[in-house]
Amino acid sequence: MQKEIFFCLWVSLYFLPVKQHEQLRLFVPNRGDSVENNLFASDKILNITLEGNVRELLNDRSGTAVYYPFILTCKNEKDAEVSIPINVKTRGHFRREKTNCLYPPLLLSIPPTDSSSVFPAGAKLKLGMPCKGEDFVVHEWLVYKLYNLVTLRSFRARLVKVNLKDTKNKKTVSPFFGIILEEENQMAARNNLVVIKKKLSPQKINIQSFLRMAVFEYFIGNTDWSVEYLQNIKLLASDSASVPFSVPYDFDLSGFVNAPYAKPAEELQMNSVRERRYRGYCIKDMKKFDSTIAFYNSLKSAFYNTITDCPFVDSKYKKETLKYFDEFYAILNDPAALKKEFQYPCSKYGTGNVIIKGLKED
Repeated sequence: MQKEIFFCLWVSLYFLPVKQHEQLRLFVPNRGDSVENNLFASDKILNITLEGNVRELLNDRSGTAVYYPFILTCKNEKDAEVSIPINVKTRGHFRREKTNCLYPPLLLSIPPTDSSSVFPAGAKLKLGMPCKGEDFVVHEWLVYKLYNLVTLRSFRARLVKVNLKDTKNKKTVSPFFGIILEEENQMAARNNLVVIKKKLSPQKINIQSFLRMAVFEYFIGNTDWSVEYLQNIKLLASDSASVPFSVPYDFDLSGFVNAPYAKPAEELQMNSVRERRYRGYCIKDMKKFDSTIAFYNSLKSAFYNTITDCPFVDSKYKKETLKYFDEFYAILNDPAALKKEFQYPCSKYGTGNVIIKGLKED
């Protein structure tokens, strides 16, 4: 299986246009890179074991989450098994609630003195866990891989197999898929940028970066984001005075993932997350989309191959997803349909500019 998943990403890279292929080579660490990059240097599945008071950790679903001591075991870059003490706590909002999800998302706090594992010393890494089945974890991992094809200013994600061992009752759980996400400061540093915490209107974002991101969100059927309220968005810039770039994350409510708990916000008046809604700001001059349209057409083969060549989704999902992609590209290359979709935020009768409940500041 590990060889298969590597092949999946290799095929996608092979079919990229030359310029994109050259850019993506930067994802592979050079020999001089530090240990902190080793976690994301490979697309092989990483098997990890978390040993500790699992029951108490997983029951921490309300209020302020606290850290629990665990032992993390995995293989390092030399294929030697290592065990390190870490702290783990639950995180998130919707997915942390027990009534919503089987497992809550976790935060792994790696000790600053660790140098034996593939995990960055001192890092605090998000571990995405299955909410309603591990298939949807793989779907979301694929979204991160698709966006890695769009830009280097994107979060890297590592697919892992999680083993939970409870030291209190000696119970073990069957291994399941999870996603470890790159730390935001590491992602920024990799691009020679810093994270900007202030909230900005989308019009103040680098326009090429914003359009590519906004069209990607439309491509995967995701409306769960906002630059203005930093909802599932990070902003990166050379410094606080520079024009920032927008970086999306957290795609579980997208139509691409199609999780059973995913529902569009009521304010959007949509029936399903499989519907697409362009959530960018109003741009009446459609020529401003020309370079973005050409860019996404150049990535079409790579997008399709990422899906067709991965062994972790079944044939039914592949067929449905490729049809979903077909619908996107049909609109992208139909000027009339594209104008109708992408100028939706300009309509005063639509919901293109509504503020979704929970995003507006008190």
